[in-house]
Amino acid sequence: MLSDEVHLPGPWRDVLEDARHYPSPHNSQPIKVRVVDERTIDVFYDLDLGLPAENFGIPFAHVCAGVFLESLEVCAAGHGYEARTTEVATDMDFSSAQRLHPVGRVVLSPASGAGSGVGTGPSSGTRTTSDGSATTRATTLLGAFRRRQTSRRPYDSRTVDPGVIERVTALAADRGQDFRTSQDADVVARVIRVNQETLFDDLQHDAVHAEILTWLRTSKAQAARTGDGLSAETMLMPGPVLSFAMRHREIWQWPVVGAVIRRVYLSTMRGVSQVAWFSGPFAGPADYLRAGRTFLRAWLELELAGVSLHPFGTVVTNPRSHADFVRTVGEAEEGGRMVWMLVRLGYSKPPPRAHRRPLAAMMLDRGAVVLDDVVPDRIVPGRPTDAGETGGRRP
Repeated sequence: MLSDEVHLPGPWRDVLEDARHYPSPHNSQPIKVRVVDERTIDVFYDLDLGLPAENFGIPFAHVCAGVFLESLEVCAAGHGYEARTTEVATDMDFSSAQRLHPVGRVVLSPASGAGSGVGTGPSSGTRTTSDGSATTRATTLLGAFRRRQTSRRPYDSRTVDPGVIERVTALAADRGQDFRTSQDADVVARVIRVNQETLFDDLQHDAVHAEILTWLRTSKAQAARTGDGLSAETMLMPGPVLSFAMRHREIWQWPVVGAVIRRVYLSTMRGVSQVAWFSGPFAGPADYLRAGRTFLRAWLELELAGVSLHPFGTVVTNPRSHADFVRTVGEAEEGGRMVWMLVRLGYSKPPPRAHRRPLAAMMLDRGAVVLDDVVPDRIVPGRPTDAGETGGRRP
């Protein structure tokens, strides 16, 4: 068991204690943080915790980094601080000898004034006081972040209120993204079927299969001990059954046994009446980071309305499934734009909580790596990057 003892200067312990609950693919939690001083941290992506075997594995590493940066800004605002982020939008190389890929530098300052926004994002409407204490909107968003969970439970067949969909659509549009939904029974059924087929297809690819096994947690004790991974509990499957089925992938093709496994898997998809997807620019690291930021903020908007969400990320990363979905919903992917996220929406009972590693596991020693040494031309503490210069996020 990793120790949770960590001593950090300034407000970082409180902010990062919340931010470490950011969502990540396979619950891999690849973000690492190095404290520079009581107001500044450098953020890195640990390539050893990534998922490069999947198609689009590298772009979605950036998406995950964007999710974390937005999470960090939401958490900082909830604690009464504005987080000004300078992003490092450079390509990841999973074969690099340097296993920590720079993501950005974040500088905190006590937030003040009206409408200062969560972090530097648009249309957030956050208010904070001059002494750095958070006001209602910021604390409400932090509460939503703390409650947010992936729900793989069956849903209750209700669709999301149109007003909620409109708010998420507007939020996405403010960030240059499109958000669309479908309640068409045929479309929903096809998406559910494609999601199921994607899992079976991915298991036949050796590298992806090995990657899944790396992150599989088949008992509550194992999930609690590692604090990460795909736990049988959150996947709503008995641990021994999940372990045997995943480690003996050939049985998924057997006529009787395979059919039983499919029924068990599909049973968690009962009551799904609505699917949704995001599309937008997805041609380079800056786009991927922006997509991740948008997804996290949209998720919080849905959480505020009590909406359950389950990402179908593998449908996007599997080439065959991606093409099938795009044809099903009639999306045109051109000009550097693509569908980069697919989810099911609805309402469910609270799902089991996924474990997280302690904060200490996310922290790097001060001498481990220095962001300035890695990308000296990209880092200006406290100044948001101009997207036109380096592909980062506009203030």
